[in-house]
Amino acid sequence: MNRNDLIPIGALARRTGLAVSAIRYYEQRGLIESVRSSGNQRRFLRSDIRRLSFILIAQKLGLGLAEIERELAALPQGRTPNARDWARISRSLRGEIDRRIATLERTREKLDACIGCGCLSLARCRLYNPEDRAGEQGSGPRYVLDDG
Repeated sequence: MNRNDLIPIGALARRTGLAVSAIRYYEQRGLIESVRSSGNQRRFLRSDIRRLSFILIAQKLGLGLAEIERELAALPQGRTPNARDWARISRSLRGEIDRRIATLERTREKLDACIGCGCLSLARCRLYNPEDRAGEQGSGPRYVLDDG
């Protein structure tokens, strides 16, 4: 490993936009690893920029830390992940991302007309949800959370 492949935690924080404390937290969770310099300072691989960027993106998509940890565990430690490594993660997450996209699209489509029980208007509710048939499907916003 080349010395230039390692960067201090402050540089990693500046590059990713994360607080140093967040980087330490991710290190504690085992999502990234540091090596110690002769002065006992943390140094990180440049490729950890990509790992941390993946964490930020995955969190924006609404993935939980357990899901993120599972996916990052499949990446190699000690070397920069290659296109094949990232493609494997992409395939693994594709179904969940597609489900989330479908939910967002249903929400966008139904938001103006129906939300919650199926309708926000008592006048329209008699047309779209007579006798609260949506309630028979379960609690919550059934017309958004379900495919129907």
